[in-house]
Amino acid sequence: MLKAKNILLGVSSSIACYKSAVLARELVRRGANVQVIMTQNATQFIAPLTFEQLTKHRCIVDTFDRNHEIRVEHVSLADWADAFVVAPADANVLAKFAHGLADDMLSTTMLACDCEKIVAPAMNTRMYENPAMQYNLAVLKTRNFCILEPEEGELACGTTGKGRMEEPERIVDYLEYLLGYGKDLKGKNILVTAGPTREAVDPVRFLTNHSTGKMGYALAKVAAARGAEVILVTGPTSLEKPSYVTCVDVVSAEEMYQAVTEHAAESDIVIMAAAVADYRPKTVADNKIKKQENDSVLELTRTKDILGTLGERKRPGQILCGFSMETEHMVENSRKKLEKKNLDMIVANNLKQVGAGFGTDTNVVTLITAQGDEELPLLSKEEVAEQILDRLAEMRQ
Repeated sequence: MLKAKNILLGVSSSIACYKSAVLARELVRRGANVQVIMTQNATQFIAPLTFEQLTKHRCIVDTFDRNHEIRVEHVSLADWADAFVVAPADANVLAKFAHGLADDMLSTTMLACDCEKIVAPAMNTRMYENPAMQYNLAVLKTRNFCILEPEEGELACGTTGKGRMEEPERIVDYLEYLLGYGKDLKGKNILVTAGPTREAVDPVRFLTNHSTGKMGYALAKVAAARGAEVILVTGPTSLEKPSYVTCVDVVSAEEMYQAVTEHAAESDIVIMAAAVADYRPKTVADNKIKKQENDSVLELTRTKDILGTLGERKRPGQILCGFSMETEHMVENSRKKLEKKNLDMIVANNLKQVGAGFGTDTNVVTLITAQGDEELPLLSKEEVAEQILDRLAEMRQ
């Protein structure tokens, strides 16, 4: 989502500077062009050479450095940037930004910027809570700065409290949300389901499947980045919750049914990417079932058909998309499901195909509608999410 985006990274003096190196590396890994400006004091914590190796650009420290192109550097950098992130932002630079001071390259460039401006404060708790600091942050908010609030935890000074710089991964998430796409889905309500369900057998055991939730989470993340209001109903996964998405945690198919039907009516687009159990134990034992000498039988009963219910209740203008995981006759079986459940589109893939299936970071899918089939090549799951949302947005229009 950040491919070819120009990111200025400002680094001020804090022990959290080590996180800035992680942030620079992650931005580059995701395709961004990154240039770093450091305060002189920040070089006491981390060397400019570190950032030069990570970004392949000269790290700028001195406002009057003569070893650069003949141009007004702070203005040219400001013109170049799509976003200016200062992480860590210490108390000193935040005060400068709030009061328009410009006595080094970092503050001078910030004053010349009219791009997106993001600051991630990092400091001692008492410094952060000081009325002067809170006043400065309030001023910055009125000037369209985004303040990434620091976290609570153990600080370098040995105390515990609010003041830890936001983690690099969350800063990157915000930049992807801010810059990754046009906001073509702004004003749309999208409901996404993800992950497996678990159907209890007894207090110890349950029935489930191999779904990891990656495809559904990618859909929720990309939809939010494109401006939609997203509700993600998720079964149990080990994934970090996507930012800027309202998450509803469920465990069983019945819980997913209740959560989905509660939110579906207000949704413009519903995408059922979860792998919901078709069956659950007919009865759940109150105590652990002991091993038997002979084979035992577990009686199962059908769970509620969430997708079928949504198809029956689909209101005019609402778009309903399902998923189909097959091991044979993929298109034929998926098309039957499309028609039977009154879907607008079904996303089909074959578990046996290389690069597709559960737990992978890629997928190979066929998008099936009443008008025809569209086979997509091997793509990352976020790229697949983009393609799915493109088609659904076209249907919505």
